[in-house]
Amino acid sequence: MQKTQKLTLAVLIQAALISTAYASEQSEAKGFVEDAEGTVLFRTGFIDRDKKGGNADNRSTAQSAIFDLESGYTKGIVGFGVGVVGDASFKLGDNKHAGNGMIPRETGLDKGEITKGVGDTYDHWARGGANVKARFSNTEVRYGTQVLDLPVLASNTARMVPEYFEGTLIKSREIKDLELVAGKFTKDQYSDQINTDGRHLDNAIVWGAKYKFDDQLNASYYGIDSEDKLERHYINANYTLPLAEKRTLTLDFNGYHTEWDKEAKTYSSPLGNSDVEGRSNNIWSLSGTLNQGAHSVMLAYQQNTGNTGYDYGENADGAQSIYVANSYLSDFIGNHEKSAQVQYNLNFADYGIPGLNWTSAYVYGWDIKTSTDNNAKESELFNQVKYTVQSGFAKDASLRLRNSIYRADQAYNKAYMPDTNEWRIFLDIPVKLF
Repeated sequence: MQKTQKLTLAVLIQAALISTAYASEQSEAKGFVEDAEGTVLFRTGFIDRDKKGGNADNRSTAQSAIFDLESGYTKGIVGFGVGVVGDASFKLGDNKHAGNGMIPRETGLDKGEITKGVGDTYDHWARGGANVKARFSNTEVRYGTQVLDLPVLASNTARMVPEYFEGTLIKSREIKDLELVAGKFTKDQYSDQINTDGRHLDNAIVWGAKYKFDDQLNASYYGIDSEDKLERHYINANYTLPLAEKRTLTLDFNGYHTEWDKEAKTYSSPLGNSDVEGRSNNIWSLSGTLNQGAHSVMLAYQQNTGNTGYDYGENADGAQSIYVANSYLSDFIGNHEKSAQVQYNLNFADYGIPGLNWTSAYVYGWDIKTSTDNNAKESELFNQVKYTVQSGFAKDASLRLRNSIYRADQAYNKAYMPDTNEWRIFLDIPVKLF
């Protein structure tokens, strides 16, 4: 692994040396104050998980303000700047439920314990941190609290507030259409945690690259080595084929290979969480989406191999690090599981309602290995309606309603989650401060 890290750094240095091949972003810097940007996202969120089989429901409602403040870069060969990310929230109503990633508890999760259940929740809470940044040519180095969007280390942004990581990230775009990344992170704060390192992230090294070959083909590779936890690699290829006027076919492939260390947690492994080696997983998905004007139809197939499922998020590896096709309430990541999906999407812009979008999908999974069944099954019916205001004083405000109906065999209910009817309602109102 050390060879891989050294190779990544060598590539970044080499890219910086040939920066004349691409226009310099730093040369266009206007100044620390002149390029500053600040936004606050006011979010009202509701998640209701109606669990069957006598399991406790999870129902939470809250109001949050999510801040993202960024200075510009100072002028010069090397520019410097600062940033602040954070959130302030309060719950609406009683909200004694916990366990759905919405509201931190006064005991358990906020103290760094990885536990599930119901407990007293905070009435109000605030989190966040600062970062410093430097830029040379088209290469940026940032240290501090960050929201990440890497396939192997992705912040959960599907709850009230985002997941925060603390560490260093380098992004280099010295060659046109190529982005290289490398970094090291030492803290992980989940969306429903007050503790800034609630999942005890010791030392995670990340690296990767994405390249745009042309307007039709994109590809990427990312890796992570998390100390005493796991080593993971991700690849993606996306190809869009124009067929006729307003008609395209998009093919998308995603794949992960993960190997866990002795101290890692893998809830779907038949070996459990005992200190063992040799646990691994391969998961890949291939989807094809036919788009005709306002209508899109997607078919997808996803498959797991190895001796455990793709148990992401259990080892401070990002609660949204699941860039595969069949991912909704369930991610269809069970041990040895295969799954197939059909999805339909309708954009109402062609019918005189720009900003309104509807998505419906059905996913069926089979051949899941559990401790008691080698052919367990699961399924999910998913529906989502989202409206985004297109103009006026409320431009970019959005309302999203999402419903999932999840069912599985009893053997997989015990290993993964019980049968659940879920509703999510999120009202987002972004405000530009400067």
